[in-house]
Amino acid sequence: MKKGYTEPRSSSSCAACKLLKRRCSPSCIFAPHFRADEPKKFAKVHKVFGASNVSKILNEVPEEHREDTVNSLSYEAEARLRDPVYGCIGAIALLQRRMIQLQHDLALARARLAQYKANNVTASSNTDNGFFGLGDHNVSIIHMNLCSEGLISSDQFSQNDSGAYNSTDFGQVPDLLPL
Repeated sequence: MKKGYTEPRSSSSCAACKLLKRRCSPSCIFAPHFRADEPKKFAKVHKVFGASNVSKILNEVPEEHREDTVNSLSYEAEARLRDPVYGCIGAIALLQRRMIQLQHDLALARARLAQYKANNVTASSNTDNGFFGLGDHNVSIIHMNLCSEGLISSDQFSQNDSGAYNSTDFGQVPDLLPL
């Protein structure tokens, strides 16, 4: 629906006038925004804000912004009815916490990727590629991940025979568990 566009009115009252049980005038402020086929929309807004307050708000807002205002009022009323204490602020706080967690996860993934790239550069320049040609450091990372997920125990993955890495490799990447 285009902004500023109002549908031609039928002879029936708007949802606001029906709920308020009054005659809908041609200059009704509610008519363009609360159509007769959406009675619940106005009922929710009326229950939370009151018809008089909504009328005052719509009269103060420029006509080109009224549709956005009604949508905001409708959303806030619905949120307030679902959660009377926090309303839409609860949803906003939840989304902010989720965004912070995702930003943290992204930063951690970028750090792991950078460390992985740095380890691959040093492993590829190393002449001794160790166990299965993976490089000593990468084998220790695989070993730590398998142990941390409980897939194997440390003594099941004994590499002392192959000489692929020594026990000091575990101290180099403590923050990489598990991927």
